[in-house]
Amino acid sequence: MDNMQQITHDSRGIHHDHCHLKLVNFEAHENHIAHETEGLSNKCLVVRRGKPFKLTLLFHSRFWNLHIKNLVLEVWLGSLSERIPVQFSDKGSNPQRWSAKVYPGNIHSESVTIHIRSPVLSSVAVYNLLVHIATEQTTKSFAVGSFVLLCNPWLSDDPVYMPHNVQIQEYIKSDYGMLYMGTTLNISKRPWSFGQYEPGVLEACLKLLQVSPQHLRDKHKDYILRADPVYLSRVVCAMVNCEDDLGVLQGKWHGGYKGGVKPSEWSGSADILNRWLLSHCQPVRYGQCWVFASVLCTVMRVLGIPSRVVTVFNAAHDGDASLKIEEFYSITGEKLNLSKDSIWNFHVWVECWMRRPDLGAGFDGWQVVDPTPQEKSGGIFCCGPCPVVAVQQRCLSAQFDTPFIYASVDADVTRLTVNGGQLVGRTVDTECVGQLIYTKSIGSDKPENLTHTYKSKKRHQMEGIVGSTEMSAVGRTLTYRQEKELQSFPQRCGAGPSGGTSPGLEVSLNIDGMPSVGESIRLRVIVTNQSSDSRVLLEHLNAQVKEYNSSTRETFWELHKEVPIQPHEVLTLQHTIAPSQYDSVLAGDDIVNVAVVIKDTRTEERFLDAKEFNISSPEITMEIEGGDSIEMKKRYTALVSFTSKFDKTLKEAVLTVEGSGLLQGKHEARLALLKQGEKIEQKVTIMAASPGTKVLMATFSHSDSPAVISRSFHKVSVTAAS
Repeated sequence: MDNMQQITHDSRGIHHDHCHLKLVNFEAHENHIAHETEGLSNKCLVVRRGKPFKLTLLFHSRFWNLHIKNLVLEVWLGSLSERIPVQFSDKGSNPQRWSAKVYPGNIHSESVTIHIRSPVLSSVAVYNLLVHIATEQTTKSFAVGSFVLLCNPWLSDDPVYMPHNVQIQEYIKSDYGMLYMGTTLNISKRPWSFGQYEPGVLEACLKLLQVSPQHLRDKHKDYILRADPVYLSRVVCAMVNCEDDLGVLQGKWHGGYKGGVKPSEWSGSADILNRWLLSHCQPVRYGQCWVFASVLCTVMRVLGIPSRVVTVFNAAHDGDASLKIEEFYSITGEKLNLSKDSIWNFHVWVECWMRRPDLGAGFDGWQVVDPTPQEKSGGIFCCGPCPVVAVQQRCLSAQFDTPFIYASVDADVTRLTVNGGQLVGRTVDTECVGQLIYTKSIGSDKPENLTHTYKSKKRHQMEGIVGSTEMSAVGRTLTYRQEKELQSFPQRCGAGPSGGTSPGLEVSLNIDGMPSVGESIRLRVIVTNQSSDSRVLLEHLNAQVKEYNSSTRETFWELHKEVPIQPHEVLTLQHTIAPSQYDSVLAGDDIVNVAVVIKDTRTEERFLDAKEFNISSPEITMEIEGGDSIEMKKRYTALVSFTSKFDKTLKEAVLTVEGSGLLQGKHEARLALLKQGEKIEQKVTIMAASPGTKVLMATFSHSDSPAVISRSFHKVSVTAAS
């Protein structure tokens, strides 16, 4: 940035004589270090509210006489302005007002250095600065430039203050995150480059505020409210999706992604924000929950609000606000798409750190802000900020959207087995939803478990005591209601009598190991006969592929067989799904729903258990010469390779490499045939133009697979040239 700003006359109708002010030095380098804003912009001064920053005025005359001139600064924000008399003594100033002070030793024959302090509750925005110089005869005014003002988590009076610097380094300054995805049985992770130091990102974040409906509707009111991080988080949350406004991302969860980028191919926020900015606020296609959340996290960190990306495994979408989720299965274990409720295998949102004076000190701290457009809040597609402690304590009246967030992490799941429009089995699971809640640990790629911050152990212990006494009454209500709903679906299940559950038989379904593409899936059903009678059982197993956030698709594997069991016997039934039985429908990171229904042929009682798990991607190796830390503007070689472990020859194998901030475009290697044990590799030259953390991404596919079967990510740390 050019610190020496040329002076222009103010255009607000003031007549000017000969100008005595020559240049203004915004002291950007020193201010950026002092305000922890290094790297956010090389075009303008970026400072934090409530902390003084320096400004040096240089004059034409060598005789700057304090006794005959008064110096006044004026800050403008839209149509709002405040005049700031420059003090030349140590008189106290009001921290709620703007102040400007010249300290002893900062006055020279041709220059004066002024320390400007904004109120701690100033609005986040771009401000314009004027200088007024008054003598006994005239007043000269100069427009000297603009500066950006951000929240200040280092300052104790700021509502976003964090007490520990190690937290601020992770949740404000770090441009790198780790996303956790998949299922609780096989958690996968991928790095994400938040990219707040990439060129254009600060400008995009500020533009986002300027084109929000709130600003376009009432600029004056919006500027005033921007001092409040609660307000800012709701505005930004709505603007990350494009459902109601000129927002950044368009969501897409089904079908193809023609005309855009498949959500799984993004690896950083900077590319998305810059595309939006350069397209004059046209939505970027396409996003899903982790993309929405990661972009929101970037914007909040840029604005100075501590933020982190959080994954909820088995997140419920409670469509009827009942705090209960219903799932339906046929008598052969097929999951049926009959409910408006749903459970996402994982859902990603953001936690932002702030005080909540609107609710009281007891609700300060981490707040859930969810930009994925699911339900409207206050008439727009946003969610939060919802205090995490309100969810844990079940304070459902606390703003904003606490009931929806509470259901996401703590709803009960009722699994109903149906046959010919009749309810023939019912189980209640109080532990499935919100089973695990992860975020990246401070200073490490390992996950930090946040489950206890959302869920109260005491509540679940109490519900465990009363659950059995409530079962029969709730069951009767559900049976009556579901008989009405299921009348249009009798053809899905064969005829059969209704039945109950029995304490004499227990059934559990387990997945052995962590299945990877090209390997067998091994299932284990454990049946315990607690009675003194031998039984003949019918075992039904069903496997269906599904998206992480939607209903199951068609069955790709099933099994039906008769199984005898002796009194008090514990029977383990092993089953294997070979790669040849799933490779035409499953790819890397796809999720499988498997269910088992055991029927007692004598009593006709049925017992259900179900599991969902994801198929791991085969490994892609990525190595950078000299290690994973590189210098800016220097060329490095990266070698990317994939070795096939498949027991068949793969046709038309493609290895693709890309990386925002490291590579231009995509680089591909192709082989017509790739045999077991053979390798496909691609060598690329990378060079980073800016410091920070970048992500190199590689994918592998072949013609027999329905999609990319492997996607890998590699973190690269970029430092300034030595």
